[in-house]
Amino acid sequence: MSKFNTARAPAATSPVRGEATPSAVTHQGAPGYARDARSELFLLAVTNMVGEHTFYESADARDTRFTALVHAATLKDPQWTARFLGWLRSEANLRTASLVGAAEFAKARRDAGLDGLGRQVVADVLQRADEPGELLAYWTSVHGRNVPKPVKRGIADAARKLYDERAYVKWDSAARAFRFADVLELTHPAARDTAQGELFKHILDERHDRGNPLPETLGVLRARAELTSWEVPRRRALLQRPDAADVLRAAGMTWESVAGWLQGPLDARVWEALIPSMGYMAQLRNLRNFDEAGVSDEVAQRVAARLADPGQVAKSRQLPMRFLSAYRAAPSLRWAWALEQAIAHSLANVPRLPGRTLVLVDTSSSMNMGFSRDGTLMRWDAAAVFGLALGRRCADADVVSFSDRLLGGTRTKVFKLRPGGSLLSDVERWKSGGFFLGGGTNTAGAVKKHFAKHDRVVILTDEQAVYGDVGHALPAQVPLYTWNLAGYRFGHAPSGSANRHTFGGLTDQAFRMIPLLEAGRNADWPF
Repeated sequence: MSKFNTARAPAATSPVRGEATPSAVTHQGAPGYARDARSELFLLAVTNMVGEHTFYESADARDTRFTALVHAATLKDPQWTARFLGWLRSEANLRTASLVGAAEFAKARRDAGLDGLGRQVVADVLQRADEPGELLAYWTSVHGRNVPKPVKRGIADAARKLYDERAYVKWDSAARAFRFADVLELTHPAARDTAQGELFKHILDERHDRGNPLPETLGVLRARAELTSWEVPRRRALLQRPDAADVLRAAGMTWESVAGWLQGPLDARVWEALIPSMGYMAQLRNLRNFDEAGVSDEVAQRVAARLADPGQVAKSRQLPMRFLSAYRAAPSLRWAWALEQAIAHSLANVPRLPGRTLVLVDTSSSMNMGFSRDGTLMRWDAAAVFGLALGRRCADADVVSFSDRLLGGTRTKVFKLRPGGSLLSDVERWKSGGFFLGGGTNTAGAVKKHFAKHDRVVILTDEQAVYGDVGHALPAQVPLYTWNLAGYRFGHAPSGSANRHTFGGLTDQAFRMIPLLEAGRNADWPF
């Protein structure tokens, strides 16, 4: 009788690995499963808003744990850590966590007396022109003003790549501790061509008030200086001209700079002149301003078409939650369909799963923590978005909000998916219908209460369960997928094999693992 060559596929593995039996407890006292250092770092990094408190962990404690994990991973597996930090900035689009990670990567290598990789990693994560100064500010505030050569050279490489006239007028500001001139003087990047060399010289001249004239090669700065010399009435008169957008674009005038340049409010005519030169993110975040200024429907239709374009969505690298935030902020409904299409494009990797799926969304009090800088989005908003998106892609899904009751027991509420409905309207119905429950996190109780011979269970949670062992709450042969949205140290179930898998992040990429695992194929890191 064959022992190995059978029709049944071997159990697939996934990259986030945890112990098989619990060695600790969660913050709420349920059995807690430790993970290896790479897995813990990954889950923390993809949910980490650096410097922000979470329900169970202070900002300082969280940042200290992140630093320690980066150091440990750097010394144990520098190549993996380098790839991870590059992916964290580019594909995951998490700017601050990747920047801090790169600085700490270089610090760990330097402290261990190791050469190589630090410069490359620093250069890779710096992808926007304000970030060289940001990394210098982080380094000097945490590690002092002695910046080692690998860090300096990585920052110099990034400045050479990112610094141009438009970047200078957009990002250089007296409000920043490290301005472009400081970056140039501290890191000494070699200009890539004559024009950039002239720009570097001008930046230093301006910072030190040398009074040298603008070189002829710097056309954007010269155009900007011309506009700045105009009196306010002439500035406003420009907005009446059909070529206003071209004139402003040639001078590198962003919507933020135009607001100060006009010394007054941005009315509909001003916005309509600015919109053609605005980036995708700038348009997305200004929908309320467009409405309040009375931008015409014709112009709004062009903005909506761009927002809904799948190529533009992909290029913008906006997180799905950004579209929910824009939807909630916009006072009119003329953006709703475009934003619905945009969030659908941003969630394109959510798979279409056959069979029956139980989707459990944690809406306990610990999930009611800020998930955006302005505090308008919470972790449970993210759980609802991803859970409802998955529910809509499944052939047959039961979507349930869960927490626990004050005096014990499980509190749940089943959400009925309406045929033909939209994700954004589902999320708002979730909010208005009382599906954010609060209270504790009785995950095992919710699984036992709602599991009814489903083919799989997906739980979106911070994993801080209050009762029971979640990993043993359903039969071992049923896949349990945990979507971690907080990155705390201990998880609520085993992970990595035996039908128990943990994912994490603020994008849809990890969803791609589910079909792989169910086809018996091992899933690896997304980088």
